[in-house]
Amino acid sequence: MTIVPRVLWLLVLLLAIGGHATAAQRALLVGVSELVNQPQALWLQAPRNDVMLMRDALLKQGFAASDITVLADGVGGAVLPESQAIHDALGRLLAQSRSGDFVLLYFSGHGTRLRDSSKRYQEPDGLSENFLARDVRGTLGSDSALTGDLRDADFDAWIQAFLARNVFVASVFDTCSANSMTRSSTAESPLVAEGPADDEVRWRGLRTGQLFGAPGPAARTAMARPAVAEQVPRARYVALFASESHQITPELRLPRKSRNARPQGLLTWAVVEALSRRPATWRDLFDGVLAIYPPVIDELAQRFPTRELPSPVAEGNLDAPIFANRAQPVSTRPVWRAQRSGDTLAVQAGQLDGLVAQQPLRVLATMEDGTVRSAEGLLSQAYTDKARMAVPPTLRELSGAALWNVTPLGEPAPLALRVRAEQGLPPGLSLDYPASVVAVAEADGADVRWSGTRLEVLSPALGAGARPLPADSTAARRHLEMLARLKWLNQLYAIARDAQFDGFDAVLEVWSGDRLVRSGPAQQAGARLLPLRGGERAVLNVRNATGRSVDLVVVGIDPQGGARQVYPGDPGETNRFKRGTRDAPAVKRFELPWFNAEGGRLLVLAAPAAPYSAPRLFGAGTADGVGQVRVRGALQQDSERQSFAAMVHWAGEALSAR
Repeated sequence: MTIVPRVLWLLVLLLAIGGHATAAQRALLVGVSELVNQPQALWLQAPRNDVMLMRDALLKQGFAASDITVLADGVGGAVLPESQAIHDALGRLLAQSRSGDFVLLYFSGHGTRLRDSSKRYQEPDGLSENFLARDVRGTLGSDSALTGDLRDADFDAWIQAFLARNVFVASVFDTCSANSMTRSSTAESPLVAEGPADDEVRWRGLRTGQLFGAPGPAARTAMARPAVAEQVPRARYVALFASESHQITPELRLPRKSRNARPQGLLTWAVVEALSRRPATWRDLFDGVLAIYPPVIDELAQRFPTRELPSPVAEGNLDAPIFANRAQPVSTRPVWRAQRSGDTLAVQAGQLDGLVAQQPLRVLATMEDGTVRSAEGLLSQAYTDKARMAVPPTLRELSGAALWNVTPLGEPAPLALRVRAEQGLPPGLSLDYPASVVAVAEADGADVRWSGTRLEVLSPALGAGARPLPADSTAARRHLEMLARLKWLNQLYAIARDAQFDGFDAVLEVWSGDRLVRSGPAQQAGARLLPLRGGERAVLNVRNATGRSVDLVVVGIDPQGGARQVYPGDPGETNRFKRGTRDAPAVKRFELPWFNAEGGRLLVLAAPAAPYSAPRLFGAGTADGVGQVRVRGALQQDSERQSFAAMVHWAGEALSAR
């Protein structure tokens, strides 16, 4: 090697190292213990402890002390967590951020909900979640009547601003936004603190009537949200929440029965404990959190039987590596939690998630020190919503494993689109699990025959018939992907169509301008609703009055064969549809401009949110962006869950809603 090439090689190496070094990890930690304009009975004790516990954990993860900003009351040297100071700190953090950076936004304190008609996205229950800053004041119940708060729309704007700069954003909210805070129907505001003084439990989340003080002068309009020209896909986004929006979350002395215990938020303590087990991905971290919750929740359920206890929630690109700026997931395979009983594993997923009997799976056993052991096994039984398998022999001695998970080794063959391809399958096929495309040697048993410029659909369920294709393989690939998704959607519908889900409804509406022309249940839509006439458009109206949160997926295939993601609209957003009751249902309308011609299909699939469950998109994504979105915690019941399914097919002369 000559001197000049060697110098050039060293220069390239130094530039590569320097480029990597410029990527920063920063964190903003906010803890609000004191609401100075409110009665002290509403104050909390743990947020000041939470931010310091989280700070210590981040330092152990490699964060620099100078890159961690703390806003908290009762913490020496920290800025007070008032609303303007929080907005200012977010602004400084955004100004510092560069492409490739990682940012953690952490909030600990009280939350609440109120109506906010100014939001771009209206929640199904019509309420906006709010984090209460130290200087919160005002009477809730009307738009803009509360100041000293940060609304969910504020957080969304800040997150979008970071994403627009190619910054990976992780958020942790050890707070809650409670409305109906107990299982009883009492109209009185529940106590914030309960239990003896030496083991007191405080509950985060306030009712709308518990805050005092007149709103500050134009405080809300003074703190402008950052503006982003257009929405950025959330491939570089993760969020962990202490509870669902209608639940409360506790702070109590942790760890339990320890002489060194002190008041901590339950989510914060569980996150820090899970970090000590060296998780590789955000999913690993959240699974660790879920494994820590049960003993504490069981104790609280016995002490406070009228309280609805929290189920942690996570959303975003959970398979991304932790504390890094990388959108590409570590793995695209789903991972499901399992519970061990003797030599049997009960898998918290089933046929609705794409599992079939005798399917090969990899079993992962994560020990308390973070060590992972794995082995392969076969699924023995698959039911609608759960499955069972034997613990692989090489793992049976691991009785102390802290956490069990399973993941498929491949897509299940019975669910694959079977193609007789004379020239082999086109390259670049990309599908979400469990949909797949496989080549078969014989036409007998094939769903499709492809011969270069001609695609012949053989399966009646997929719309039997032949169609010409352009000579390039791209068109064939898109059509095969569409047919593979359609085969899985048909299978999903077949699994769930006879099930009942009391209190959940989906109605297909036909509108002309602002006038409702006709409507009917999506499960029974047919010739009375379709086809659409000139100037008419289709709208789906979903209503949840079950008294429970719902895992909901609405997807479609447009007349041109393209996949359409209706709910969740953004692959990084939640598919958790909010809880509603018969007196106060959660309702949302979805415009369907693409459902405008013969050949369009629409699938609505819903099931009650399962405690301690894996992501529930039912394999019905569109393979664009993040493949799995939302997970939830709390102990899963052993019975089969209810479900709702409707398939609307604009089929020309053979109109059907199956």
